[in-house]
Amino acid sequence: MPKIFSGKEVTKVLCRSFGFSFISQKGSHVKLAKQQDGKTITTIVPMHKELARGTWKGILELAKVSEQEFLDKA
Repeated sequence: MPKIFSGKEVTKVLCRSFGFSFISQKGSHVKLAKQQDGKTITTIVPMHKELARGTWKGILELAKVSEQEFLDKA
């Protein structure tokens, strides 16, 4: 089973390696977005100490990033 990531770690990797930028925060949820092929790709990351595997996979699905790509950059 892969490493369990925190919301802060996921946000850091998405911004540093995949070109996402911080848009807003409401409570413990951070909105990240990037422009790609004339479209805006948006994902939401809960800033929890540990993200459940399903939550992590959902974040990556919205971000259009594969699990392997993310793990390679993490």
